Amino acid sequence: MFTTIPTIMTWTRIFAIPLIVGVFYLPESMASDAEKNLVATVMFVVFALTDWLDGYLARKLNQTSAFGAFLDPVADKFLVCACVLVLVHLQRADVFVALIIIGREIAISALREWMAQIGASKSVAVHMIGKLKTVAQMVAIPFLLFNGELFGVIDTKVWGVWLIWISAVLTVWSMVYYLQKAVPEIRARAQ
Repeated sequence: MFTTIPTIMTWTRIFAIPLIVGVFYLPESMASDAEKNLVATVMFVVFALTDWLDGYLARKLNQTSAFGAFLDPVADKFLVCACVLVLVHLQRADVFVALIIIGREIAISALREWMAQIGASKSVAVHMIGKLKTVAQMVAIPFLLFNGELFGVIDTKVWGVWLIWISAVLTVWSMVYYLQKAVPEIRARAQ
């Protein structure tokens, strides 16, 4: 289970984090700011695509596992949270947005773990709002990492800021949705 192709791909997302962060610490003599932005953006997009690919391969090759199901969302959360922190450091994302995104990931992960322990994990299964939040984040982050004009037409900084705020709103919305789904189970256990 640790060495299947899908699991190795999932591990690469975790190992990619210091590489993406490290790009921004390269000295100017090695890479200009524009080159650092481009390299970090390409790396994020490539590694983010492994999220889809590892799931596809796990099903196609019949290599699904409980460990893979655990590691996949952890890798996604690490990658997103690390990149959001980099964007805050680079002053391309607001600290408030980072707190919302990271706080929600911690809260919902804890909620899902607890719900799984009590046998009610289906009530907090992934919903369309959570998927929309993820899409908004996965477009906003590379736009903000790139921080320039794409194809001479798209101002990725402007679009990235809008999308990261939209993802923050969707983040709160999805958290409220999952908490509402969990409340009946929580009340039942409290009595």
